[in-house]
Amino acid sequence: MNFYQDERLALFIDGANLYATAKTLGFDIDYKKMLKYFNREAYLLRAYYYTALIEDQEYSSIRPLIDWLDYNGYRVVTKPTKEFTDSMGRRKVKGNMDIELAIDALDLVGTVDHYVLFSGDGDFRSLVESLQRKGRKVSVISTVSTQPPMIADDLRRQADNFIELEELREVIGRPPREDRFAAARAAREAEAAAARERLPAAELAQQQAAADVRAAESEMSAAEQAQGVEETAAAYRARGIVADVRAFIDDMAGAYGWADLAVCRAGALTTRSTAAASSRRCSARRCRAGRPGGRRSSARTC
Repeated sequence: MNFYQDERLALFIDGANLYATAKTLGFDIDYKKMLKYFNREAYLLRAYYYTALIEDQEYSSIRPLIDWLDYNGYRVVTKPTKEFTDSMGRRKVKGNMDIELAIDALDLVGTVDHYVLFSGDGDFRSLVESLQRKGRKVSVISTVSTQPPMIADDLRRQADNFIELEELREVIGRPPREDRFAAARAAREAEAAAARERLPAAELAQQQAAADVRAAESEMSAAEQAQGVEETAAAYRARGIVADVRAFIDDMAGAYGWADLAVCRAGALTTRSTAAASSRRCSARRCRAGRPGGRRSSARTC
């Protein structure tokens, strides 16, 4: 890439131009990867990003990017856009950052050995020529793989090196959005599978049984819930996963918030929420011990 480890490097990014070029090529720029790449190639002294902002907008889609760049190693230079009406009465927006970029580049001429300009704007040809007269090397990054090319021919001829942006897709490009989502989903699934493998069989069975009960809880009556829990415990005992059904049920009760899984005469499951409604349902203890005075609770309340 014509970079040397001992040369001092500075990046000058024409934000609007680079954005348009990358979009034409069909990929997004990963600015974190960009910094890492140029830090590997040479001694990266500065990285400047230039863009104009529409100030009267309530929300600007570029604002999150600007804030991230400002906190992560870039010198962000912005200015408000200007609106005007042309001779045909059409509303135009102007936000040219050429002057700001040129002044900053010339200010660093005594410090920087190699300038890297991310732009195809032909207006920068004079700036490149001026830097070269002062003994500095200038590389320009844009593309000629589109029709028409995104770089002015005069600028490409003037630069010491022209670097095709398409060739940097793998090192500074961001994967397509759907690929990023698929990778994140696959990572979550792999992590969940690894966590399941680390669990003891009995604990895994307990979690699965509790999840099954919770999933059907809203559609099942209390009696059906209790029956389902006991049937699940019996099935795990038959498979040799659980030895003591009652201990298994009690463990589930402690882990998942059930007050008691003891079954009343009608087979109702007593949870914390149903225990609070004591006026309509007896607790498991009152079902077993009976009411004071030797009277048993009626079938209706139990």
